Amino acid sequence: MTDRFRAGAGRLCLDFIRTLRYRGTPAESEELPDAAAWGAWIDQLGPFSSPVRPASVRDAQALREAIHELLTGSLRPLSRQRLNRFAALPVPAPSLTPSGELRWQAPDPASAMLALLARDALELVTSPEFARVRRCAGAHCGALFLDTSRPGTRRWCSMEICGNQAKKSTYRAKDGARG
Repeated sequence: MTDRFRAGAGRLCLDFIRTLRYRGTPAESEELPDAAAWGAWIDQLGPFSSPVRPASVRDAQALREAIHELLTGSLRPLSRQRLNRFAALPVPAPSLTPSGELRWQAPDPASAMLALLARDALELVTSPEFARVRRCAGAHCGALFLDTSRPGTRRWCSMEICGNQAKKSTYRAKDGARG
C-alpha cells in the first residue's frame, strides 16, 4: 500500500505544510479537506499506534497556514498567536508496553499532533537548520524542504518526482533543439 500523503521534507512541520499541494498555482489542491483526511494524515505521519479520529480540520488548516507564514517570513500577529497557542497544548506522552514497544498516548491525539507540529516549526525557525530550508525548484511545485545534503545544494523536494521531471524537460528541450 502506498502512502496517501507526501513525507520526506526533512521535518514534520515541512511535511505538514505540503498538504496544500501546489500552493499559489492554478493547480493548488487541498489534501486536508475534512476531518477524515486530517485523521488519515495523523495516522500516516503521527506517533500514535491506533487510528485518530479528530472532530474538525479547521484548526489543522489554520496551523498549517501559520507555519507556512512563519517559514516564509510573512508571519502576521494573529498567526504568531495561533502558533504559540497550539505549541502550548499538551503533547503525546511516551509509554512502554509490557512487550517493550514504545507507544504514544494523548487524551486528545489531534490536539497533541497540533502541539507537535507547532513546536517543530518554532524549533526549526530558531535553529541553525533554518538556513537550509529551501523552496523546490520544480516548475510547478514550490514545496519547502530541509536540505540535508553535505554541500547544501539540493534543488528539489523529491529527486524521484520534481528532479526527474526537471531532467526530462531539460532532455526534451535539448533533443528538440537538435531535431
